[in-house]
Amino acid sequence: MDERTRSLLAVHVGMLLLGGTALFSKIIPLPAVDITAWRSVFAAIALLCLLLVTRHAVRLREPRDYAIVLGLGVLFTVHWVTYFHAMQVSTVATGIVALFTFPVMTVFLEPLLYGTRARGVDVVSALVVLFGVYLMVPEFSLDNDTTIGVFWGLVSALFYASRNALQRRYFIHYPGKVAMFYQVLVVVALTLPFSSGQEGELGLEVWGLLLVLGVVFTALPHTLFANALVHFRAATVGLINCLQVFYATVFAAVLLSEVPGYYTIIGGLLVVGAAAMESLRASR
Repeated sequence: MDERTRSLLAVHVGMLLLGGTALFSKIIPLPAVDITAWRSVFAAIALLCLLLVTRHAVRLREPRDYAIVLGLGVLFTVHWVTYFHAMQVSTVATGIVALFTFPVMTVFLEPLLYGTRARGVDVVSALVVLFGVYLMVPEFSLDNDTTIGVFWGLVSALFYASRNALQRRYFIHYPGKVAMFYQVLVVVALTLPFSSGQEGELGLEVWGLLLVLGVVFTALPHTLFANALVHFRAATVGLINCLQVFYATVFAAVLLSEVPGYYTIIGGLLVVGAAAMESLRASR
């Protein structure tokens, strides 16, 4: 198995784990900022241990790289906070399908950064994903939680797409674990001061959930995702990433009894189908 194929397999493992993160927005009784802050604390510790064990250099090579990773961390912070908030004010399916408009945004952001044109096959795949996401949202109304969830999901998508495209353009010369380590440090710095201060009231079960979220469902899959950007374009990885929608919806249905409707199922199939096509094309 060559390195490119291993990277593709790693992306799919990461997608399965990232699909499970949506559940933590419901089962951890904390605001989105708090979940993001402590998720990042544990992720940063795990990534630092990984860097030390593998004896990988922690310092960045150029002073300007610190400014770049600071900007990436700011984008990542907004993405994570709005991601959890979208699902807390609505449902897991609503929040995550709105988030997954980000592959569509990425398809059009990358050509702006590289001075190229979007490829026709990417545009078609993006349109399929967009239509699938549209079907999965039950209704649009300013008077219900669905619309609010969709709005925050779209905000999260915009910042996520921007972070992914910019990381591949300006920070691709660093391994994924280094890029992720510095970005979660920025997230910690930006969110921990604004946490609600409920930490002292948390039991061991909640702390255990935060630990698992930070290490298994954050540090590991995001590192795999960042490494994949070395071998594949952000648009390609982003479209494969759409499998998260399917995983998160299934997890929510089984564990939270949030059973999706027929339109949600049809839309999910379109999203997964487009992701599978992009995955097959990338492997070739």
